[in-house]
Amino acid sequence: MSTSSICILISIAAYLGLVLIIGIVCSKQNNSVDDFYLGGRKLGPLVTAMSAEASDMSSWLLMGLPGVAYFSGASEAVWTALGLAIGTYFNWLIVSKRLRNYSQKIDAITIPEFFSKRFGEKSNVIMAISAVVIIVFFVPYTASGFAACGKLFGTLFGIDYHLAMVISAVVIVGYTTIGGFLAASTTDFVQSIVMTIALLAILGFGITTAGGVSNVMENATSLPGYFSLTESFNPVDSTSSDFGILPIFSLLAWGLGYFGMPHILLRFMAIKSSKQLKTSRRVASIWVVISLAVAVFIGFVGLAMVKNGAMGSLEDSETIIINISMLLADNGVIFALLAGIILAGILASTMSTADSQLLTASSSVSENIIGGLFKIKTTEKMAMVVARITLVVISAVAVVLAWDSTSSVFRIVSFAWAGFGAAFGPVMLCA
Repeated sequence: MSTSSICILISIAAYLGLVLIIGIVCSKQNNSVDDFYLGGRKLGPLVTAMSAEASDMSSWLLMGLPGVAYFSGASEAVWTALGLAIGTYFNWLIVSKRLRNYSQKIDAITIPEFFSKRFGEKSNVIMAISAVVIIVFFVPYTASGFAACGKLFGTLFGIDYHLAMVISAVVIVGYTTIGGFLAASTTDFVQSIVMTIALLAILGFGITTAGGVSNVMENATSLPGYFSLTESFNPVDSTSSDFGILPIFSLLAWGLGYFGMPHILLRFMAIKSSKQLKTSRRVASIWVVISLAVAVFIGFVGLAMVKNGAMGSLEDSETIIINISMLLADNGVIFALLAGIILAGILASTMSTADSQLLTASSSVSENIIGGLFKIKTTEKMAMVVARITLVVISAVAVVLAWDSTSSVFRIVSFAWAGFGAAFGPVMLCA
């Protein structure tokens, strides 16, 4: 193994060790199911903001979005990013404070439980249906995260995709099972910082290697429709066609999905005080706008690097940041360690979403189906055991779904995002 590979491995191992330590520390604060699934409603404004956005963006931010920009140009990537930025802001503005206050008033610790109590049903059918929807869409969503981890380590070290994917899943399940929601939120905060470092470092190095911003822009505008918001670039024959109003609104509609995302909505419910949500909204909105813009531009940078021969052509467009990181690692030990941090950022983006999804899906089974629908009473200790067993089982199903190494992170996330937005968004707004 080369020196650069060893340095990268050291950075990633240190990061994985850190999140496991956080999980162990946070486990000492889990005295009830309420603590395990909602952190006892004691998150601070910064942790609330950054954990919500880190769990939102997932590997889609560092792999899916740059890959779309690289492969098909500005139209699809920019309109999607714009829709997400708008949706993020209005979700914090309209939903967060109302949901925080209402969920505490009616004593709801999960989204299905909130719907059930909010609409005053006694049979818990709404709770059960909501729980099933969460399981149906979150399991493949989690699988996309596991798949991203498999691609990451497979590309980096030549490790078998399936082995890399399973190891990554074990680490994620490990600290989530031990530490619960508080561990997931705290690690998400740390992961958002690592993701930010990754984006900025890749952007700086990529632009320099590609010959500067002017060269990146010149390359992008030289392809017909590639840098246009009203034309669609066809990478197969390098031609463009009109990008109609329907596709534009369809991509902007990604923002509507936020109103129905359980793992984001739970952050609103978990903050210590609703008065702190204004600070959270500002921090979250600024971070999202900057990170989305950087991710899209990295796609353009990657194409310029390929065109000028600084980087070989990509078989998988979603591995742009991985390939740029490997080039950075060839510049010495310090840069190799930095490359390791960047690659840990990809891992962080995946883990920050997968842990939240696993907790949400687990709570749907243990709290809303077993406890809510079937009304099986358990002790507090047994409820914690059931919660953790459920989390492990759901993870195993996600691993099976992620077994196909050719699956697209972007397309899987699109499926789950649309499902949650359609199923929960209108209900949450009406509630």
